Amino acid sequence: MENNRNKGNNGNNNFPLPPKNKKNTGWKKWVRLVWLGFFAVVIGISALFFAVSQGLMGEMPEISEIENPDIYVSSEIWSSDGVLLGRFEKEKTIPVVYSDLPPYLIYALQAKEDERFREHSGIDMKSIARAIRFGGNRGGGSTITQQLAKLLFTGTASQNKIERGIQKLKEWVVAVSIEKRYTKEEIITLYFNKFSFGNNANGIEMASRIYFNKTTKQLTLPEAAMFVAMLEAPTANNPLRKPERAKRRRDVVLDQMLETKYLTQEDYQRAIDSPIVTDYHPVKTVDEGNSAYYKFYLRKEIDKYLKENEKKTGKTLNLYKDGLKIYVTLDSKMQKYAEESMKEHLTSLQASFDREQRGRKAAPFYYLNPEQIDRVMMSAIKRTGRYKQLKAADMSEDSIMMEFQKPVKTSRFTWKGEEEVEMSPYDSIRYHKQIAMAGLMSMSPATGEIKAWVGGINWQHFQYDHIKQGKRQVGSTFKPFVYAAAIMNLGLTPCSTINAGTFNEGGYRVPGRGGDMTLKAALAGSINPVAVRLMQKTGPDNVIKLARDLGVTSDMERNLTTALGSADITIYEMLAAYSTFANYGNYVKPEMIWRIEDSNQRVITEVKPLYKEVMNEKYAYTMIELMKGVAQFGTASGELGRRGISKAVEIACKTGTTQNNSDGWFMGITPKLATGVWVGWEDRATHFRGTGEGQGAKMALPIWAIFMKKVWADKSLEISADDKFVKPSDWQGGCDDLKGMTGGYGDDGGYQTIDQLKNPTISEPTTQKAKKPEESLNEKINKTEDIDFNK
Repeated sequence: MENNRNKGNNGNNNFPLPPKNKKNTGWKKWVRLVWLGFFAVVIGISALFFAVSQGLMGEMPEISEIENPDIYVSSEIWSSDGVLLGRFEKEKTIPVVYSDLPPYLIYALQAKEDERFREHSGIDMKSIARAIRFGGNRGGGSTITQQLAKLLFTGTASQNKIERGIQKLKEWVVAVSIEKRYTKEEIITLYFNKFSFGNNANGIEMASRIYFNKTTKQLTLPEAAMFVAMLEAPTANNPLRKPERAKRRRDVVLDQMLETKYLTQEDYQRAIDSPIVTDYHPVKTVDEGNSAYYKFYLRKEIDKYLKENEKKTGKTLNLYKDGLKIYVTLDSKMQKYAEESMKEHLTSLQASFDREQRGRKAAPFYYLNPEQIDRVMMSAIKRTGRYKQLKAADMSEDSIMMEFQKPVKTSRFTWKGEEEVEMSPYDSIRYHKQIAMAGLMSMSPATGEIKAWVGGINWQHFQYDHIKQGKRQVGSTFKPFVYAAAIMNLGLTPCSTINAGTFNEGGYRVPGRGGDMTLKAALAGSINPVAVRLMQKTGPDNVIKLARDLGVTSDMERNLTTALGSADITIYEMLAAYSTFANYGNYVKPEMIWRIEDSNQRVITEVKPLYKEVMNEKYAYTMIELMKGVAQFGTASGELGRRGISKAVEIACKTGTTQNNSDGWFMGITPKLATGVWVGWEDRATHFRGTGEGQGAKMALPIWAIFMKKVWADKSLEISADDKFVKPSDWQGGCDDLKGMTGGYGDDGGYQTIDQLKNPTISEPTTQKAKKPEESLNEKINKTEDIDFNK
């Protein structure tokens, strides 16, 4: 038995061995877990930053953009005579260099925004930890470099927490990239150059000039501290809007400069005791005055060509940052003369209109009752940004109207310059409705090159282009299209006669007087019954067909009222149509762009004029002869004479006045230059009481006359009052030149280049069917008050 026990003790039987000591084995497992967790966090963070840097969590800037952060290189507009007309620029700014920044401006920035700016590499972990611990109550975690990253690339913070977190990661990644490529001095300079301080103050230099009327170098310590305070909230801390809050926040900056020992106690006390005294000098927006109107049209045209280029090359170009060169057909001198001419005449016209409105309760409206005036005003109020903002804030209509009745400081337009006044927004709207509007376009009839484009009187106050955007009833300026269609379709000549007495057929009644008149005399006198009879005999379809061939795309009703100019058409369309008569019957599409180049002078597009043969040159010249009568002895002759323009000057023209004098037109063609002018008001119920001052010959013709006299006086333009229209080679000068001619339409298949016109393909013209039966003239009058019965 003893032997058996001994065996058991040796482990050779079923007796268990003593257990091993497990006291110290658990810690190894925890060490492994900690290391695994650490590596997981490191790998996770690395993967997250890699995903952000590669754009997997949203678009990130290219390295080239980070290396060239001043990415907005404006595109330039060059005139046909080699003058820089303007730029397309994202923002108006004046960059500064580091040496321009006062030392205390830099110290204030670092003390307030980033104490350890000189020590970190874009991310300050101490600031981040402090921000997390105190919930942002003791300052945020963003460094100056991160703020620059947000300004340049990552944009405004999102309200969504997840998106905001992703955006913060993007800022960190971009901030580190910026720190690798720029010195601390360059980062500070970029930051001050890029920050917008409100009131169009883009960058510290613009801000210094706007708020204090001085350069950045001249800023005092308190002024520098105020700008740094604005960095956290440029609107809330704005000294112009909230001076008391602005001073409190400025003093916080000064406190931090004292705490960080940037300031002595003595300097600090002097700065704290000084009040904020601004010297406000506003800088107007980039797009202002008259140039903004052609830029409004030009930008749309450029966008079209850039999209075409993108389809061809796959390369996207940005008008505001890629430094394009846009060569336009505008002549800088003609553009200047056009703007001057408009201002010269409208200053006088406005004074006359204001005298007429003085003391009138309903001013500036005629023939509207109080309820109708309220509707007009309410419609205008609802178009304002102020109304839309208040509406978006869920303010009631009654409260909004109360706001519009409260006097505020505002600027209003006058022909002597902007005037700072205190008036309610409602009164401001009504005041500006009394201001006369106008549009002028001038082009070469032979090439389609637009030489001058003045779409309005002042872009800052009236952002509506009256050349191609706005359509107004054209009145008697439509009549040449009726006469041309009648000559081409009925075989008439300038010597053909037609009854000028009252027209009274089919529900239409157009007053007239006298017996038969020649076509030339009737057009010169703008006789309404003659135009209606010609429209009736020719057929509305044929007249509208011709107008379409002449480039008029606006709606025109197929009834007799169209002969009197009831259609709303743009100056752009009308002038191109008139130019066809001076271009031997060939319509040419007006163009403002010659060529667009990229920043390396590579041609993006070169615009070739598009032509369309519309009529035989004899028909075209016949219309020139007819319209010359308007200037020599017709409705334009008196005013042209008063403006000092001799009857010997060859001018083919037409005046136009719509019902109640709501619109005044003048279309004037000289051999080398065609110019169209419209004058009116925003609302058609605003106009002169009488035709004496309200007709086209008084409202629009003077602008044309002033403009052309300036053009003729400038010999460098090579446009002379002695220029003559070129007659057809076999033109005899009598009324027999058109005998035996019928039809006369050219190619109906679309536009061609001038080279294609050398071998045209002629096709039969199509006839357009009427959309609806004619209505009575009285019914038409009830729909609109703009049919001209006098001219």
